[in-house]
Amino acid sequence: MFKSKIAAALLVTASLFGATQANAGAIHSTTEFTDFTLNANDDGSTALVNVGFMLNFFGSNYDKLFVNNNGNVTFREALGTYVPFGLQTNTFPIIAPFFADVDTRGAGSGLVQYGQGTVNGLQAFGVNWLNVGYYANGVDRLNSFQLILTNRADISAGDFDIQFNYDKITWELGSASNNVSAAAGYTDGAANDFEFAGSRVNGALLDSNVGGGLIHGSRNSNVLGQYNFSVRNGTIAPVSAPGTLAVLGLGLAGLVLSRRRQAK
Repeated sequence: MFKSKIAAALLVTASLFGATQANAGAIHSTTEFTDFTLNANDDGSTALVNVGFMLNFFGSNYDKLFVNNNGNVTFREALGTYVPFGLQTNTFPIIAPFFADVDTRGAGSGLVQYGQGTVNGLQAFGVNWLNVGYYANGVDRLNSFQLILTNRADISAGDFDIQFNYDKITWELGSASNNVSAAAGYTDGAANDFEFAGSRVNGALLDSNVGGGLIHGSRNSNVLGQYNFSVRNGTIAPVSAPGTLAVLGLGLAGLVLSRRRQAK
């Protein structure tokens, strides 16, 4: 996907309130899921890669996916889009721990890595976006986050867990992002979706938002910055009362928002 390289008047902002060097420590290991590396790029993707097990994602079965540089994985085709869109209105399946304009070409940026491994003795597939920069070649602020898909065929064929891990989120958009900040969540592209409240809201997901930044909350975990979703028989239980969820400090009701779209 072609990206305009206009010298942007829009500069990446770490936050409406300033940056921080906080680190949540949610990422399992920086040496896990490093079998393959996506070369330094802007808006690039892998070819189809093997997950190593079957994923029943809302009734569709996948054993391969595309790893996209811009903080997400997709199943049907690679995604080079760099301006985040609303996951609740998207029409194709995507799992996005931090959908934003990742640019790993800058000197000092980490590279996206992925591969198979284990979590708690279970087969898993993971993607690491560790110390990655933003467009264009930005490295003065770096993000570290991780996606892990864990095989739970021990429960039922196709069952799996989704885990988002956030250690450091200090930037949220690139200079060509039209001032649209990162989005996080997932959708099957049809009737089932989940999006963190604060997605595409400037400053909402950053470390500097101590009331609701991603590293300050959790879901089904006692580890800050870690969010777990169990996919069983092709479905994910809806998000319940806040519990371990942080409340956003930008006047939002809660860190995450889930809904089931109604058929027209």
